[in-house]
Amino acid sequence: MIISLNNEITEITAQTLLSDALIQWGFGETKIAVAINGEFVPRSTYNLREILAGDQIDIVKPVGGG
Repeated sequence: MIISLNNEITEITAQTLLSDALIQWGFGETKIAVAINGEFVPRSTYNLREILAGDQIDIVKPVGGG
């Protein structure tokens, strides 16, 4: 199925959980924030949230600095 990942069209297997997709995309243990269709997804629900066709997923990494 087709989704948008950080504004790039990508394909993913149907019935993929967000937690599995993040590992697939190389974000396994990385500290990130995820929004799906403009809504923040709590980390505690990554293993419950199934990605759906047409979802727009935005992943951001915190930036340190001073």
